[in-house]
Amino acid sequence: MAKLVEREPALRASPLAKAPALAIQFFLIPLAVVGVIVLVYGGFRTLVTTERTPEEFLSDVRTGGRERRWPAAFELSRLLADPETEVRHPTIGAAIVQAFVDSEGDDPRVRQYLALALGRLTNPPAGAAGELVKALDSPDAEVRISVIWALASLGDPGTVDDIEAMYLVEDAGVRKMAIYALGALPGTAHMATLRNALDDPAADVQWNAAVALARHGLDDGLPVLRRMIDRPYVERMVTLAPTPQDAVDPVAAVMVSALQAVAALGSSELNDQIRALSENDASLQVRNAALEALDALPSAPRQVGDAARAIP
Repeated sequence: MAKLVEREPALRASPLAKAPALAIQFFLIPLAVVGVIVLVYGGFRTLVTTERTPEEFLSDVRTGGRERRWPAAFELSRLLADPETEVRHPTIGAAIVQAFVDSEGDDPRVRQYLALALGRLTNPPAGAAGELVKALDSPDAEVRISVIWALASLGDPGTVDDIEAMYLVEDAGVRKMAIYALGALPGTAHMATLRNALDDPAADVQWNAAVALARHGLDDGLPVLRRMIDRPYVERMVTLAPTPQDAVDPVAAVMVSALQAVAALGSSELNDQIRALSENDASLQVRNAALEALDALPSAPRQVGDAARAIP
């Protein structure tokens, strides 16, 4: 999601063990969280010119004005991306839980970033997951998205039913994050929901479902994965256009996630399509991911010149 994105909950041995390097970035990163962070970061980063402690940011969250509280919550979540922050401030987890409880009814952005901060805790307090679950009824979709991410990142299997219920909502962003989270949590009781999501009206919900099933060693999503490595199809579905500042091409990110999922499954069904990508795709990132997938798949020996074709 190691956490989601930063570290994912440890799972029992699965087909992923055949390709541990590919599992590092196995999931699509839901654009709802990443996009919000990118959009807001530039708006207030210049307000923070000196290094501050988590306690100072929490003080701003509690007592600052409206335009200080949510930037402070964001900066706190950013600090906790470094596990050493929690080591240096061992009581910060409990303080964040209390701040999250007290933020009910506050600016939704405050709750959103405090939830992200809780999800980044390596040793969350015992009540953290319970307080996050209570926030799943928030009227703000972005808060629910962050809360679901945090619950999956904490890896508490007792929250599976609560997360699964979020797949029934109308908001596609919430559904997408719910499927993302279910794929990261252990157990098999929620596989039916992941299979149902393969037919979701939103393409990116289908994508997360296919990758989530692959994470659990199930190939039900192979037809969806096939579409995900079809560049013309993905280009029609992805409406977020990259900018010169973007480090990741969103079309390439979808295709790479699918290639990693296929490789982790060990299925050779898409070998011909993957080989064509390794030779001809416009993206160097996709071509390299295709070559790595071919290395991990059965009956797919690399041919002389493959490495050279990975260089534009």
